[in-house]
Amino acid sequence: MAGLSRNLRLGRVRWIEWISMSAAMAITLVFGGCIGSGAKIDGKVGVINSQRLLNETNAGKRAKDNLASFSKNRQALMELEERELRRMEEDFIKQSSILSPTAKRDREEQFRRRMQEYQQKAAELNREVQEKQKDVLEGFRDKIEIVVAKVAKRLGLQVVVDKSKGGPTIYHEDGLDISSQVIEELNQEFP
Repeated sequence: MAGLSRNLRLGRVRWIEWISMSAAMAITLVFGGCIGSGAKIDGKVGVINSQRLLNETNAGKRAKDNLASFSKNRQALMELEERELRRMEEDFIKQSSILSPTAKRDREEQFRRRMQEYQQKAAELNREVQEKQKDVLEGFRDKIEIVVAKVAKRLGLQVVVDKSKGGPTIYHEDGLDISSQVIEELNQEFP
């Protein structure tokens, strides 16, 4: 049984090696010149800074303002809850010396329940803020994609990548950055 298992593993390893070699050959054929035809892929690439687009376009500023307003409203709700919890705690501390043991336990239990409700509400509001952020940023991203496609076609670009911090681009020449053109077009299309 152990020999069969080992043979199966060896077979899988050979199969993976064959797939890898086939893929490498295909890549070499496509990008290396299509079987001696001398054809070469000559791509034109542009880069954008999506963070700059968010900060410098009207649509981006509206998206950020929308998120800030939504978050501020949720924060105000949580601050009201926090003040109520603090008031309950202060009242309990002041009255604890005159409360009977049963009343004290009841108040402690009531406070624990309110604290749990607060924590659940905080988690729910946090999820709401994250969902709103996702929705707003996806909407903004859709606008960016429309405008980037127009600018890229006008400039004859085949690929546009994001150079924002944490984006896929590690290095690019400054001349490849089309962010300014995209900002101008975004502001015209989405005033």
